[in-house]
Amino acid sequence: MRWRKLGVVWKPDGTLPWARSHATCPTPVRLSDTLIRVYIQCRDENNVGRVGYVDVLASNPLSVQQVSNEPVLDVGVPGSFDDNGVLQTCVIKVGDTRLYMYYVGFELSYQIRYRLLTGLAVSTDGGCNFNRIKRTPILERSDDELYFRGGPFVLSGDACFKMWYVAGSQWIELDGKSMPVYDLRYMESENGIDWPPKGRVSMAITDPDEHGFGRPFVINEEGRYKLFCSVRKRSLQRYRLGYAESEDGIHWSRMDEKLGLDVSQNGWDSDSVEYSAVIKAAGKTYLFYNGNDFGATGFGVAELVEGG
Repeated sequence: MRWRKLGVVWKPDGTLPWARSHATCPTPVRLSDTLIRVYIQCRDENNVGRVGYVDVLASNPLSVQQVSNEPVLDVGVPGSFDDNGVLQTCVIKVGDTRLYMYYVGFELSYQIRYRLLTGLAVSTDGGCNFNRIKRTPILERSDDELYFRGGPFVLSGDACFKMWYVAGSQWIELDGKSMPVYDLRYMESENGIDWPPKGRVSMAITDPDEHGFGRPFVINEEGRYKLFCSVRKRSLQRYRLGYAESEDGIHWSRMDEKLGLDVSQNGWDSDSVEYSAVIKAAGKTYLFYNGNDFGATGFGVAELVEGG
């Protein structure tokens, strides 16, 4: 694959109270033939994240048409699994009138830095507002996935809902900082709401320089699954983008070199690239992603110019 980086789409200017900084984990949904809505997490003055959106033209994703004045999903009630931040990772259409937003809730802890669990919110007004289906996680802690059950990506089909997510029960020390360890897992649900207490390991951490995968994004083209993900590097303490392919969506072959999208020599994505999401619109294929510092420099987009 060969991508042409188009540049930064949007970053907060600091005027909105809920969006003082960051535009993290761009999650695109095609609203029409001409418009793409990109859901993003922004942070307030206390570094707490909420979910809003940026609408861009499908023919020119650098052309911003609208930014939400208020978050479409706020933090949870005090004491809940998502009381210190919410981060969308997947938004899908279910039926004719509903959008499902799968998101990660941030819960600060004392003995460990935090826990990451998965919630679900539903929109019935075209994606302008989302309401939780419940105040507890749809992926709760379990013996096999104790600290992390997050980063969900879901595809819906006639037979079932398929989820790829990251999970783990371990922290490691890197240069004096506690860092999470998690691999890619897979499971299925009949309704997209009720999920098993654990999934099967779909892509394990095997490289000694890696300690986690972030935000899987899966597309199915002509019966072949293609996985875009972020890879946490121990040596860099930064993310790089990863890529894999699969016949069944469960057993993956790593092909990171095939993706062809890395950091720039300088600028907004010179230190890291992460949280990729692919969408086809206006006859083109776009990849939205974050650069340095988990979205502190905004989110950008690249256009596919060769391969696929």
